[in-house]
This record gives sequence, structure tokens and C-alpha cells, in this order.
Amino acid sequence: MTELTRTEAGTDLSTRIELDLGGMTCAACANRIERKLNKIDGATAVVNFATERAVVTGLPAERTDDLITVVEKAGYTAAPVPDADDPNETSAPDRARMLLKRLAVAAILTIPLGNLAIVLALVPGVRFPGWEWVCVALAIPVVFWSAWPFHAATVKNLRHGAFSMDTLVSIGVLSAFFWSVISIITGGSDEPGYWLGYGVTPAGADAIYLEVAAAVTTFLLAGRYFEARARRAARDVLTALTRLAPDEVRLLAADGTEQLVGARRLRAGDRFAVRPGERIAADGVIIEGRSAIDTATMTGEPVPTEVEPGAAVFSGTVNLTGRLVITAERTGERTQLAQMAALAEQAQARKANVQRLVDRVVSVFVPVVLLIAVGTLVGWLLSGNPAREAFSAAVSVLIIACPCALGLATPTALMVGIGRAGQLGIVIKGPDALEASGAVDVVVLDKTGTVTSGAMSVDRVAAWGISEPELLQLAAAVEAHSEHPIAAAVVAAHTGDLPPAADHRALPGMGAAATVDGTEVLIGNAVLMESAQVRLDAVACEFGEAAEESGSTCVFVARAGELVGAIAVSDQVADSAAEAVAQLKALGLRTVLLTGDRPRPAERVGAELGVDEVISGVLPTEKVAAIAALQAEGHRVAMVGDGINDAAALASADLGLAVLHGTDLALKSADMILVRRHLSVIADAIGLARASLRTIRGNLIWAFGYNVAAIPLAAAGLLNPLIAGIAMSLSSVFVVGNSLRLRRYRSRAGRH
Repeated sequence: MTELTRTEAGTDLSTRIELDLGGMTCAACANRIERKLNKIDGATAVVNFATERAVVTGLPAERTDDLITVVEKAGYTAAPVPDADDPNETSAPDRARMLLKRLAVAAILTIPLGNLAIVLALVPGVRFPGWEWVCVALAIPVVFWSAWPFHAATVKNLRHGAFSMDTLVSIGVLSAFFWSVISIITGGSDEPGYWLGYGVTPAGADAIYLEVAAAVTTFLLAGRYFEARARRAARDVLTALTRLAPDEVRLLAADGTEQLVGARRLRAGDRFAVRPGERIAADGVIIEGRSAIDTATMTGEPVPTEVEPGAAVFSGTVNLTGRLVITAERTGERTQLAQMAALAEQAQARKANVQRLVDRVVSVFVPVVLLIAVGTLVGWLLSGNPAREAFSAAVSVLIIACPCALGLATPTALMVGIGRAGQLGIVIKGPDALEASGAVDVVVLDKTGTVTSGAMSVDRVAAWGISEPELLQLAAAVEAHSEHPIAAAVVAAHTGDLPPAADHRALPGMGAAATVDGTEVLIGNAVLMESAQVRLDAVACEFGEAAEESGSTCVFVARAGELVGAIAVSDQVADSAAEAVAQLKALGLRTVLLTGDRPRPAERVGAELGVDEVISGVLPTEKVAAIAALQAEGHRVAMVGDGINDAAALASADLGLAVLHGTDLALKSADMILVRRHLSVIADAIGLARASLRTIRGNLIWAFGYNVAAIPLAAAGLLNPLIAGIAMSLSSVFVVGNSLRLRRYRSRAGRH
């Protein structure tokens, strides 16, 4: 499995500064911090409200204090992420715990306040002198302590000439409280009160607004608390990969004794033991023992892998049956597991295009709502309605309009979707990959190494003028420097020493050439022989045709311009390939097999897989043209590949998916990296991406439609402030809960 370095995500982690943020209460806060950080010369900042974290690139690590200062001047708190090895830890205060304390106080006082206010307001005969001030005393801790996060955020924002969702809540709660106090002082009104949903308050019940202020605070705090817990759960999904790494390792001393030490003490070259049932702490090679390794939690592979001395193993996987002794090769942040988790975290930090649009909407939504609330108040008063009714309608507008759900709709779905993808063996580099997947209607599959095993073997050898061992020696000498599967098969077929080869040249789509013992040797297909003016006689052509008929690939070998032999190699279709193609078709996708092979073997593989179309004989430089041709027909194309010759096609496709055992260049060019070997991972990647998109769209439709529909109702006086507060809180909880449903997305491999 190819090592995946962090820089392959397109970001140099040496310039990444990550900060835990505190004091954010809504998406508008995140936008404000992001704007402030981006004003620093050279800085590119992304602030994620859902994870309460800022990622800044373009500045040296020494500028961290400057970034913290900027955040603090904006009225928030910031601290460096305490441990890069464990992104689960945070230096930010536990927001959920803080909200729970304030919620508990609010609930304890709101219950007697509500009962007292309702009974005394609705039954004048049981009122006692000063009952209104008892209600005020019960409301004060709720309005001024429990609701303090809303007030503090409002003051902070106003100091910077900005508004947020908390501005609406704070103004609404304080207005309800002070209106009640003023009404008590001035003697209230002799007119009946307002409708509560269960009756109309009698005269003198203006103090009932105290219950509204307290109850709205309680319900909003409850909504924020459950939202904070759900967001923490979503972040747990995102970082599930990191938690797979064990904290301790059985380090082996020179005399073979075991010492249980912290996993961070492990270094490359150290030997460590893993007992059955324990997780492997580092990437390495087995030097002693045989066992079965369970990789399901990391890659989604359902079948354990049998391993023996010489086999590579990876951090986070579970040893099932036998004791293993392993030499560590990559530890800490260099392990495959840590790097996958880093890519996933980078992906969720980037904003989707739809989220940028939502941020812009939210930035203008709050001041517009304030104007609507003022307009509602003035309109009701000018219409001759009582001040109490006008005030009630205006407060309802302020509370119901809080677009918390709108700010959470996209980031929570992205967090959960990307985290679940990691559990299924899919690394999504960014939200743009999710967005691209929604429109994909054609999936182009590279053949060799993707839908086939890639482990080719030599079937038949024909030598003319030299012996077969000498032919294999010449061919292996040329192919020894190549990564191509055919080259690996030729090298594996030769036993013994190889003569030195100089001036090695890869000829993409045709073969390779090198100078062996002072003579130029070519190995490749008929196109290469023709271009080099090497004559293929009837015997050679017959050999090639027979190889093609049997589904093998034929390569010819020429020395000093003369044909000296031919080699037939074959590749087996992966066991899961046909199933994967069927799953893609079930998603409504057209499947295309793209290969540089000649038509006959390509058609044979295509028929075995059941693809809709086979495009064969394509040179690496022509793969991009093939993708472009499909796009010109109006298709949105996903490309799945693994080799150097797939990199350009992966980059040019609307969605690029690279299998992890491919080359580094292919991994850099792709939008998604497929870790799991079972090819159903392709359908899982597209299916999960589509599910994430559906969730985002559903969240946005609900959140935006809810606000748009509710504001006119509130302005018309059809929503009591208390009901408005409950509905607004439930809206945010609904959006986060809807996003968390993505955790239950099942692999298609497990459905059969």
C-alpha cells in the first residue's frame, strides 16, 4: 500500500496553524473571525463553526500568537490545538457543560415562575400583594445569568458594529422582561391580556411576559445544549480514525523482553509485539508470527487478512489470532491511519460552495430581521392595536427568525458524511468532491490495477533466434525500472541475475526501451514495433492473435532492431469488480471501461464486468481526451484509476477517485482516495456523497423555508413569543439530528 503523505492533500501542513476557538455562538461569529484573520497579510483562514476550530495557512508557526491576538480583539478566545497527534483533545472550554449549568438554573426557576405566573394571571382571585415582584425575582437569574451567553455575544457584536443570531434572542428576551417590569410599575392595563394558546389572560396579567422571557431562554438554552452535544458527536465521527490508534505498545528490548510503554515513544526501527485482540500501534513489517488481521474499522474490509513474516501491517488494525513481532517503519503522524485522519480533517475544514452562499445570506439576514421587527412594531401601533399586542408580535419576529439552523445545515452534514466515509475506507479531500458527485452520471473505470488485480503473470513465451531464458533476461533487464504491472510480471518470470541496463526510457502506452550490454532492446506492443520499424512476421502475428483470443496481452521484444521473441501476460479481473459495476448501475450510472489494451482483451474484460461501454487502445495522453469527449456530450464524469497514466484523467474528470495502492501522482490528482480493496467502495463513495448532498439540501430547505414561512406568521401576531422560542430551538435540533443520520449509512458490500 502506497504511503500517503499529508502534502498530497494539496496543503503543506508545515504552514498549517490550527486554533481552538471559544465564544462563538452562531455562524455569524465564525464569519467575523474568518474575516479578521484573512485581513492578515499572507494568511488564508477557514473558520468552521461546527467544529469550533480555525485553520490558517500561509503563515509560519511563529505567528500563532498574532492570530490569537486578532481573535481576542474580535471578542473571542483562541488557543493552539494542544496536541497535533490527538485532534480529539481541545483547549476550548466544554460548551455543552457550560450550557447545561445555565439550562439547569433556567429550568429550575422557570417551572415555578410559569406555574405561579399562569395561576395568578389567569385567576385574579388568588393573587396576593406583590405577586408580580415575586415573578420578577424568579425571572432575574434566568434572564440575566442563564441568558448571559446571548447578551454577551450581542454586546460583543455591537462593539464591532455587527449583528448575529444572538442579537435577536437577547433583544427579544430583554424586551419581554423590561416590558413586564414597566407594566408592573405603571400599573398595567385594564384590558384583557393576550392569547397563550390555552386561553386569554385577564386584566392586569402583563407580568406574564416574565414567563415568556424565562421560558424562551430555557428552550433556547435547551436547543443550544442538544445542538452542542450533537455537534460533538458529529466531530467524534469525523475523528473516529484517529481514535483507532492504541495508546500503549509492547516494546521489545534487545533480549526479547516486553515493556509496555506509551505509543508515542515508538520510533522507526523499533521492534514491538502485538498479542491477539490488540491493535497495531504503527505501520511496519512482520518479522515473526502468523495471524489474521482485521482492517474493518479502518478500511471497511469485511474479511480479515492472513499475514506472515514479510507482510506489511498498518496502525489501527486488529490482530486476531496469533502473537506478532513487528518492526516499526512509520510511527505517529507518519502512519497511514494518522494521514488518512489528517486528510479527513482538512476536508471538513474547507467550505462547500453552498456554505459560502449560506454565510452571505446569514450576514444580511439578521439586520433585515431587525428591520422587520421594528416595522412590525410600528405597523401594529399605527394600525391602532394595543401596545401589548404590537410588542408581542415584534418579539415573536425576533425569536422565530434566528437562523441558527441555517448556519448549521451544511457544516454538520459535511462533518458526519466525511467522518462516515473514513470509517468505510474512503478519504474525501474536500466538500467540492461531494458537490461534484451529485451531478455525476458516468463512471469511467481504468482497467489494469483498478478492476483487475494488477498482479499479472507470464502465460507463454516464444523466442526466435535466442533461448527463452535469454529472452526473459533481456526483457526483465529493460523492465526492472518500471512500475507497470506487465513489467512486474516479466521481471518475476525471470530467475537469476540481470545484466545492467542503461538509458532506460518509458514509452507511455507502448512499452519501454533500454540499452543492455551496449545494444538497444525494446519491449512493448505492436505499435512500438511499428514505430521502431521492427518487422513482425506471420509467426509473431499469429502468436499475438492467439494471446488476444485467450484474453492475454502480448508484448514483443526486439534487440538491435530485430524481433527476438514475444511474451503473453494475463491479468485476472478482481473478484468484486462485477459486483461493483452492478452496484454502480443500480445507482443509475453509466459505466465505461477505459484501457490502453487492444480491443479483444478489453472487450473480454468488459463483457465479464457487464459495463455499458469499452474504450480500448487509448494512450495515456488520450485518456484526458476520452474524458473530455464524454463531457462534451453533456455527461458529468467520475474517473477511477490508480496509475501515473491516470493522473491527468483523474484531474480532468468532474470527480476523480484513486485507489490507495496506486501511485502517489494518482493520489494527488484525485478528489477521493479509496482505501478499501473491495471495489464496492466505488459505489459507496458515490452513494455516500449523494446521501450527504441530499442531507445538506434537506437541511437548507427546512431551515430557510422554516424562517421564511415563520416570520410572516409572527409579524401577523399568529405566534406567541413562547411558541416561537420552542419552534426555533426544535428547528436547530432537527437539522443536526438529520445530519447525524448519515452515521447509519451502510456499505453496499454489506447489503449482499
